[in-house]
Amino acid sequence: MKLDTKRTVLIGFGFMSILAFWQFYDQVIPHLLENVFGLRTFTTNAIMSIDNVSSLVLLPLFGTLSDKTKTPLGRRTPYILFGTLVAVCLMGVLAAATAKNSFPLFFAALLALLVTMSTYRSPAVAYMPDVTPKPLRSKANAIINLVGYIGGIFSTLMMMILLRSEKNADGSSQYAADQSFTPIFVVVALFMLVSVLIMVLTTHENKLIEKTRKEVEASEGEDAPVSRGGKLPKPVFRSLVLILLSVFLWYMAYNAVTTAFSRYCVAVWGADLGTSSGYLMCATIVAILAFVPLGVLSSKAGRKKTILLGILLMSACYLSACFITAQTPIMYALFGLVGIGWAAINVNSFPMVVEMSTAGDTGKYTGYYYAFSMAAQICTPLLSGLLIDNLGLGYRVLFPYAVLFSLLSFCTMTQVKHGDSKPQAKQAAMDALAND
Repeated sequence: MKLDTKRTVLIGFGFMSILAFWQFYDQVIPHLLENVFGLRTFTTNAIMSIDNVSSLVLLPLFGTLSDKTKTPLGRRTPYILFGTLVAVCLMGVLAAATAKNSFPLFFAALLALLVTMSTYRSPAVAYMPDVTPKPLRSKANAIINLVGYIGGIFSTLMMMILLRSEKNADGSSQYAADQSFTPIFVVVALFMLVSVLIMVLTTHENKLIEKTRKEVEASEGEDAPVSRGGKLPKPVFRSLVLILLSVFLWYMAYNAVTTAFSRYCVAVWGADLGTSSGYLMCATIVAILAFVPLGVLSSKAGRKKTILLGILLMSACYLSACFITAQTPIMYALFGLVGIGWAAINVNSFPMVVEMSTAGDTGKYTGYYYAFSMAAQICTPLLSGLLIDNLGLGYRVLFPYAVLFSLLSFCTMTQVKHGDSKPQAKQAAMDALAND
């Protein structure tokens, strides 16, 4: 079987819309809360964490609901289309509330928007595995990630063009509060809407699913499922738990670094607050460039081996960073390697999780995957902050902390026995079923 690249790119437009929104949300909304509506940092952080907390319930819930949905548009498409339409309308309300400086209206619309985004995130991500044969999902996920990051880049560029920044006394930058934020709301909302309309008008979910079913049947068992629905066999369930635990652990490591690195640069290196941006951007750019090559690599070497190599690479970079005591160009190389490691993990981990699902519950497993990643993003700022501040260990504990959780994820990942793309892995899965 051969991957339909054009079809995969078009399906990725839904994910591109989502990443465009979250890039905008993470950068603009905190500024509005603090500098337009005058909230304290603690209150702003609490509001910004609502999405992560609610996602623990809403992502698996709507992923499962989409599994059971049957419409002429398909299972996932209605959630993606109507969720986007509602989200775009709510962004208009947010823009109006910002212009009128009405915090009650802004907060109500923001809560509604976060719930709306949760209704179609899992369905949008589950669309790809629904219409892609299992052996091709790592390649397809690489393309989906590449297309998705274009949305994030678009929002970043639009914020650079449409929003005016100003310097604070400490050298940090923030958006000027005395400007209109309506244009950036409108542009991002239109981009989301156009992206999803392109996806809906160029892909027909039900037809694609039927086409994929025929391709799988023609391959004479090449895509034989690990589970046929209902309760997972014990060996497969154990692998599912272990890979979800691995997801939690490597997000504990990676997000601790990305969240606290700007403050690390100031506290440990005595650098300015903007120093971290270049290193983190380097990791992002290299990850984008590595997505497709790593998707091809994993189809040859296997998903599990590629993930383990990615974990080891990131662990080595975290460990090396422990010994760097001053700002240095070497950090660009280290973060570039971190980007490669992170891409190796991301391209393959989601396909491994949904490999254990059937055609009837891909959305549910997609929800599980994102719930565990979100749980880590809730826990790791709290735990790392406890070590840094409350226990007085300081920011030097950041990279040893990342090394620990990264290596723990390596240990759990080595015990995963199902979900790989290699033929021998799938045969082992079938043998486990036969002996269960």
